[in-house]
Amino acid sequence: MAQITTNDYRIKELASRCVAQGDIDKALYSQYNVNIGLRDINGRGVLTGLTDVSEIRQNKIVDGRTVPTDGKLFYRGINVEDIIKGCIADGRYGFEEVAYLLLFSKLPTKKELSDFMGLLSESRALPRYFVRDVILKAPTNDMMNSLAKAVLTLASYDNDVMNLSVDNVLRQCLKLISLFPLLAVYSYQAYSHYIKGDSLYIHNPELNEPTAEMLLRTLRADKQFTALEAKVLDLALILHAEHGGGNNSTFTTCVVTSSGTDTYSAIAAALCSLKGPKHGGANLRVMGMMDEIKKKVKDWKDDDEIASYLLKILNKEAYDQSGLIYGIGHAVYSISDPRAKVFKGFVEQLAEEKGKEDEYGLYSRIERLAPEVIASKRKMYKGVSANVDFYSGFVYSMLGLPKELYTPLFAVARITGWSAHRIEELLNVNRIIRPAYMSVCKETAYTPMSDRT
Repeated sequence: MAQITTNDYRIKELASRCVAQGDIDKALYSQYNVNIGLRDINGRGVLTGLTDVSEIRQNKIVDGRTVPTDGKLFYRGINVEDIIKGCIADGRYGFEEVAYLLLFSKLPTKKELSDFMGLLSESRALPRYFVRDVILKAPTNDMMNSLAKAVLTLASYDNDVMNLSVDNVLRQCLKLISLFPLLAVYSYQAYSHYIKGDSLYIHNPELNEPTAEMLLRTLRADKQFTALEAKVLDLALILHAEHGGGNNSTFTTCVVTSSGTDTYSAIAAALCSLKGPKHGGANLRVMGMMDEIKKKVKDWKDDDEIASYLLKILNKEAYDQSGLIYGIGHAVYSISDPRAKVFKGFVEQLAEEKGKEDEYGLYSRIERLAPEVIASKRKMYKGVSANVDFYSGFVYSMLGLPKELYTPLFAVARITGWSAHRIEELLNVNRIIRPAYMSVCKETAYTPMSDRT
C-alpha cells in the first residue's frame, strides 16, 4: 500500500477548495437557456455543423409532427444494413470496403478495392525498432493510453507532419488506419508479457490481409480462427466505423482539426475521448453488469426475477449504484439502434458455435425487459432500446478477446470515420470551433497579500 505523504494531504485540502468554490447554481443553466452537453431537454443534439460522411435517422415527420421510428444508419447515403447484406451475399469481408466508401464517397469496384487493400498493406510497416523501443519498453495496462502514445510518437517519424494538404493528410490517415490493429495488439502483447507474466509473441501481418483476420491471427498464439469468428469481427468493425459527426470522439476530431493542428494530434485527441466510459468504454460497463446479473439471478429464464434485479440496478441498490442499466438507451436512437439489430442475428450464430445459447437468451430477455423497467420508474422524453454496446462485449468475450482490447477495437474501426471527418473539416470549414460560455462569476476587488487571511 502506498504511503500517504504530506503533499498528498496538501493536495486533498486544495481539492476540497476546488469543490467548495466550483459549484455553479444549477438553476442558472435553465435561466440562461444553456444546452448542457450541446443537447436540448429532449436529448437532441444542437446543430453545430454539416457532414456528408454519414447520417443517423431516428424519426420522421407525419402531419407536421415528429414521430420516432426504427433507427437507421447511412454511410455516404447508403444504408449500412444493405452494405452488410451485399458483403454477406458475395462472401467477402466488408470493413475495407466501408473504409474506402467513407473516405472517397463511393463504393469501390473490385479493382479499386484490391488496389486500396494493397495501399493499406504497404502503409502497415512500422518504423524500424518501433515495437521494441516504443511499445515493449513502456508497457501499461491501459491500451488506449498506449495507442495514443504510439500515435503521437509516430509523428516524430513523419518528415511532413504539419503539411495540411489533402494528399498529405490522406497519406497520414491511411497510415494510421492500417497501423491501428497492430498497435492495439502489440500493446496488449507487451502488457500481457511484462505485467501479467504471459509468453510474448509478436506476429507480423500478412500481405493484403483483411483487418478482421489480421486482428485474430496476430492476437492468438496459434494464429487460428474460424470463418464465423472473422466474419462477426468484420461485422463489428463495419458497425463501429462511423456514427455521424456529433459523437464525442468525432466531434473532438473536428474541434482539434479546426485549430490547424497535425493529423497525429487530432487522432490522439479522439482516442482520449473514446477512452471515456460514457463513450467507447461503455461495453466494459455492460460486461461488468452482466457478470453480476449472471451471479445474482438464479433462473436466467424467469422474467420476473430478471426484471426485479434490473429494478434494483435502476434504484441504485445493485451493481455500481449508478442507477444505470448499461447498454440500454442511446443519445439519439429511441425505438431501436440499427447496429444492435444487425448485430443480434450474428451474435446468436456465434453463441450457437460457442455453446453460449443460455447466455444469449439472458441477454435477449434483458433487452426486452429493461425498457419496460425503465419506463415504469422514470419520466421518458424518448424511448429506450438496446444499443450496440449491449452486445459487442458479449461478442468479444465469445471471440476470446481480452477486455483490455474492447475499446481499442472500437478505435480500430472508428479511425476510418475520424479520418473522413478530418478531411471534410479541412476542405469545408476554415474557422476554429469556439462555442460560447457565459461567466457567472461576480466581480471581486483585488486583495493585497498583506490583507489576505
